Amino acid sequence: MQKKKIILVIALLGAFSLNLQAQYSKTDSTYKRWFVGSTIFILGNLAPVNPPNFAQLNVGYRITGKDVITLEPKTWKYAWPNGIHPFLNKAYGKPEEQFPGYVREYGLSVAYQRFLWKGLYAELNVMPSLQDFVNMDGKKIDSGFQIFNTYRVGYHIKLFRDRFFIQPSVAITHRAYHTKLPDGFKQLDDKWSKFIIGEPGFHFGFNF
Repeated sequence: MQKKKIILVIALLGAFSLNLQAQYSKTDSTYKRWFVGSTIFILGNLAPVNPPNFAQLNVGYRITGKDVITLEPKTWKYAWPNGIHPFLNKAYGKPEEQFPGYVREYGLSVAYQRFLWKGLYAELNVMPSLQDFVNMDGKKIDSGFQIFNTYRVGYHIKLFRDRFFIQPSVAITHRAYHTKLPDGFKQLDDKWSKFIIGEPGFHFGFNF
């Protein structure tokens, strides 16, 4: 139910804001170059069961009107393999697919956005992250490292005279590399793809 509510919020905000779609001119030097923001998925922390304890801060810089670099420190935990689509695959959340504990990750993404037409953009997001593997008793049993890539297409929508913006998007996520998972975690993770296709996204930010 929580997942359906998040998807509905994304769809409604996108639908009601389509008229606010102009992107920054290639030659315009008056737009605000810096911004801070996050993602609407922080609302997942309100889930009554297995909240992800998720935190993310986006700090971005517009090199030009069409080229943007963002740094995104983030942390969260998860108890099901990353290869299971959290919104479209019914296996996500099933007890038989749950890890014998959870994974806590600490990552720093570097994202590059290129605007293609008006507010339409493509993004490459590369995130190296450290992993802690925790058992059912809350004890850390192992550590790991992962490189997690996101290939995203989205739309930048200006709000309130460009003081704020939102960016609904859809992405392909790719676990490009990770160290060996501990027993119990590895067997479940190996069942699933290194890619997820069609993962929704919804970022927001404040320009300054």
